[in-house]
Amino acid sequence: MTRHTIRNVIGAGAFVLVGALALTGCGGSSFDDPSGVDGELTSSDDALTILIGSSGEAETVAVEEAVAAWSAESGVDATVQVANDLAQQLSQGFAAGSPPDLFYLSTDQIAGYAGNGSLMPYGDLLSNKDDFYPSLVENFTVDGEFYCAPKDFSTLALVINTELWAAAGLTDADIPTTWEELDAVAATLSSGGTAGLAFGTEYQRIGTFMAQAGGGLVVDGEAVANSSQNVEALEYVKAGLEAGTFAYASDLGAGWGGEAFGKGLAAMVIEGNWIGGAMSNDFPDVEYVVAELPAGPSGKGTLQFTNCWGMSADSPNQEAALDLVEHLTTADQQLAFSDAFGPMPSVMSAADAWTEANPDLAAFLNGAEYAQFPPNSDGASDVIADFNAQLESLKTGDPASILDSVQGNLEAVVG
Repeated sequence: MTRHTIRNVIGAGAFVLVGALALTGCGGSSFDDPSGVDGELTSSDDALTILIGSSGEAETVAVEEAVAAWSAESGVDATVQVANDLAQQLSQGFAAGSPPDLFYLSTDQIAGYAGNGSLMPYGDLLSNKDDFYPSLVENFTVDGEFYCAPKDFSTLALVINTELWAAAGLTDADIPTTWEELDAVAATLSSGGTAGLAFGTEYQRIGTFMAQAGGGLVVDGEAVANSSQNVEALEYVKAGLEAGTFAYASDLGAGWGGEAFGKGLAAMVIEGNWIGGAMSNDFPDVEYVVAELPAGPSGKGTLQFTNCWGMSADSPNQEAALDLVEHLTTADQQLAFSDAFGPMPSVMSAADAWTEANPDLAAFLNGAEYAQFPPNSDGASDVIADFNAQLESLKTGDPASILDSVQGNLEAVVG
């Protein structure tokens, strides 16, 4: 997933996509078995269509060039289409019986499309399937079946304004590694109109504290939103908000954490590796460092976000589509994508090269070892949207009551 995709979608508290409610009623494969005719990939001379949701010209050009190179080598024609509204156009394509062969697919869409037979579950056919990070494979596994190749991913880390840090008398030795240390430096950095730490009003940021407390929304297929660990996490966040050392980016007059950070409204933010593009484009004079998020009562924790290369169950040329996916997810190609528009490669074999090329961003990749991901059950995005709405009043609300409400909603869609 690209940095601007997450900035615009995750940063706005999304995961509620236009086509989400239509998933169970549209599209669907013409095959009784969604894994292709007699469980085999289809093959033909048909050209491939690829639908993407691009962050901008850099991503569009990079994908077009990669697909063109594969097409020239394979002899299969392939066309890249850039969606204005990916979720809506994908939903419309399935409903009309003319979906693209390959497409960007988010974690909150996969269960719905898998459930109605729209997707070809090709994950186990990938020659490089063992190279993907296990948590990313889990992201795109539904009912025990690995559906699609993760195309890249992002995690969350602690981004620190070095000028404000030094002005407060802090050094590298003060970079927080525990909740207690985070409280201390946030208090030190809070001054005038600047909050010590800011983040979005959403589970997609606050969920990091839940992970660090040993909680989460779903564990082993069971809803655990109102666990004692999650209550502890929200109580910790609430205390920081009440003290004024933590703040929601929106309460600082910013649209997202990166804007609050760039404008000096927050000395630290919890954001993902997409912040690099925003800072270089919008706030080039702001110097910063990136550190792993501090450990909580149960250790380190962060969240990850990703998309996969979805494949239509109705594609007449799935063999070529699979070959293209394998080309697009090689270590070399993913490193080229990273250099062009910023995402981290989804294959472990690219880790050393990526870290060498991006040493200042290593904390993001380190988070892959312990990252959680938002639940991918059909309907979970609506539950998260409601959770985010309730988090707006966390400062004056009751964490246990909020989580009880989320638990009831989550139980209705999980399992």
